[in-house]
Amino acid sequence: MSIEPQEYFSEELHEECGVFGIYGDDSIAPAYACYNGLLALQHRGQESCGIAVNDRGVVNSYKNMGLVTEVFNSEVLETLKGQRAIAHVRYSTAGGSVRENSQPLVMRYVKGTLAIAHNGNLTNAYEIRQELERRGAIFQTTIDSEAIAYLIARERINAGSVEKAVENTMKQIDGAYSLLVMSPKKMIAARDPHGFRPLCMGKIGNSVVFASESCALAACGAQFVRDIDPGEIVLVTEDGIKSIRTHCPKPDKKALCVFEYIYFARTDSEIDGISVYQSRKEAGRILAREFPVEADIVIGVPESGIDAAIGYSEESGIPYEKGIVKNGYIGRTFIKPTQQERANSVKLKLNPCSVLKDKRVVVIDDSIVRGTTCDRIVKMLRNAGAKEVHLRISSPPFIWPCFYGTDIPSRGELIAVKHTIDEICELTGADTLGFLPPDKLNEMLFCKNAGICDACFSGKYPTKIPEKFLEGKERGGVDFDKPICVSKDENN
Repeated sequence: MSIEPQEYFSEELHEECGVFGIYGDDSIAPAYACYNGLLALQHRGQESCGIAVNDRGVVNSYKNMGLVTEVFNSEVLETLKGQRAIAHVRYSTAGGSVRENSQPLVMRYVKGTLAIAHNGNLTNAYEIRQELERRGAIFQTTIDSEAIAYLIARERINAGSVEKAVENTMKQIDGAYSLLVMSPKKMIAARDPHGFRPLCMGKIGNSVVFASESCALAACGAQFVRDIDPGEIVLVTEDGIKSIRTHCPKPDKKALCVFEYIYFARTDSEIDGISVYQSRKEAGRILAREFPVEADIVIGVPESGIDAAIGYSEESGIPYEKGIVKNGYIGRTFIKPTQQERANSVKLKLNPCSVLKDKRVVVIDDSIVRGTTCDRIVKMLRNAGAKEVHLRISSPPFIWPCFYGTDIPSRGELIAVKHTIDEICELTGADTLGFLPPDKLNEMLFCKNAGICDACFSGKYPTKIPEKFLEGKERGGVDFDKPICVSKDENN
């Protein structure tokens, strides 16, 4: 993410990126393993991608704008020879969509070569960048990942090892980061003390694999070993695997982004021991209990709404049907330059089925941000013949922005800040509307205290948010003397 305030256009929410790495031997072609891993992580970033390969200390990298299948082919992959590699898929906010911001970043400094891939947002990146610039640093990108790389390189000059440099760097950075670092002889995986973003480890024979999600391990033939713990550093060398925790003997309270389960992660992934698929189904069951309605069919908005719709159907006894078809070959709506083009993209992307005709329909979606897409979906269902449309959302209303790598816009752009549930229902054109109650998030994850960050729903941020980061996002033109709607119960 650019560390300057950005303008956001999409109704959909987007995650920052996904990382993948492999410390292998000559029995595995790491570039091909990375390619397969990135394909599985493509949903986390569809703007740019890259692979950096270490061949006995010499790092060769290739990255570009576009999808994984557009950037890489067999000819390119054949040039990326080596034993170890890290890789990255990226989505950026508006203004940061340039090749220079794609990752992995490869830096050459006095101690050799350093390659880095990063998922998340630092909350103190602006201050770090200013301090480095005052000391003469020249930045080639606008991403905070470069600031992390500079800090590691600076610390490495005096530290006895690259892992110690990473450890010292972690004491200086705040916010969200799942990090892969590759030096000439080592690979390091690190997760921030709150564990905002997921990171896991697997194995293929003697090769060690790291990925943002477990689905990427399966894609390259690796067996899942475990999740990297919040605050943990994992070092891989030719001597084996070492876990380093001395820098955080008392890790901060875990705060994994709950939207990994609601929307971001792929449905076949498990994160910190919890199945994404089962958690989404449970959200649907909760919605059925909290907001029952007489209806003929339940449908889901592809893709993340489908699992919740299945759960709603199982709990309510209302049959599940495939009521909306998604065209997987249409690009995401946020890349369209004008509102009219984005509106047209929704029509091209989602299409109703004939099963809707003369039916009372419960439709499940994962979220409502601005409210600029759900009204079109409701209208589409009515045009397809639906008699009634009952909208259910498998997350609570968004009333606060995110500072940890999710592009939730300023409060002034969030529909739930300006409108009550009843008003949102009227604006969408639905007959009824129900959001997942905020106090049911842990129930969705089958835990009394799952250790999640729900700041976008509650406003309770796990870390201090610098004033510079709040500019333009905290208020956004909203009159805070007016009450804000956070659940259906509070409206009644």
